[in-house]
Amino acid sequence: SMVMAGGDVFEKAGCSLSVVYGSMPQEALAAANDRLKFGATDRAKGYAPGEKVPFFACGLSSVMHPRNPHCPTMHFNYRYFETEGGVSWFGGGTDITPAYVDEDDMKHFHGSLKTICDKHDPSYYKTFKEWADDYFLIKHRGETRGLGGIFFDDKFDKTPDECFAFSEELAMAVPEVYLPIIRKHKDDPWSTKEKEWQLMRRGRYVEFNLVYDRGTIFGLKTGGRIESILMSLPETSRWEYCHEVDANSPEEKALNAFKNPAANNWV
Repeated sequence: SMVMAGGDVFEKAGCSLSVVYGSMPQEALAAANDRLKFGATDRAKGYAPGEKVPFFACGLSSVMHPRNPHCPTMHFNYRYFETEGGVSWFGGGTDITPAYVDEDDMKHFHGSLKTICDKHDPSYYKTFKEWADDYFLIKHRGETRGLGGIFFDDKFDKTPDECFAFSEELAMAVPEVYLPIIRKHKDDPWSTKEKEWQLMRRGRYVEFNLVYDRGTIFGLKTGGRIESILMSLPETSRWEYCHEVDANSPEEKALNAFKNPAANNWV
């Protein structure tokens, strides 16, 4: 993993390429995906209770935390996983975490992802958008980490080459999906209040990643490199006791969007 910090545009941006293999406890394997949630094949099939499962996994991920409160954070991760027991799958997604809602930005971001999804399967965007809204929910807050994108796991609905091609196209499209939004807002003026709100939303980002994020949990359970596992966390964040947003404010608009992800129809 590598991190760029202290930039004029990005306060912190990191990228991680991982290729790992070995044997893992079955509970770590269970934390790695949602296969049993959807009633599919047992990931530890063929192994006795308590027996470690030989595995191979590889993935590419990146997180970018801009300095300007009007520039959203972006994250993507695409990965492949297999066990010697014959279970394998692709997973990943691209999602966006703004502090403030710019509807044109969200239409560009989600519309770009939908265009790619539609090339591979017309059902993908709706399914994976809903999955992202569900996955990135901070349950103890009743709100999402950001404004979603797409997320999928246990993907082996087509041939391995087709599944890989889908993940590859999504990963390669990140610059065109995200960077126009950064160029649009990187020089926007911002106030102390707006910066404090951005930092509070980053606090939510931290909460999700440490409590719910599947990659973080998997890395901690398998003894991964801690600096790489926690690379996605922002340099700075903020928590205020019993904070309330002002009525009819941009902050209230954003919070309503985080609390009602199903109502956010960007395409």
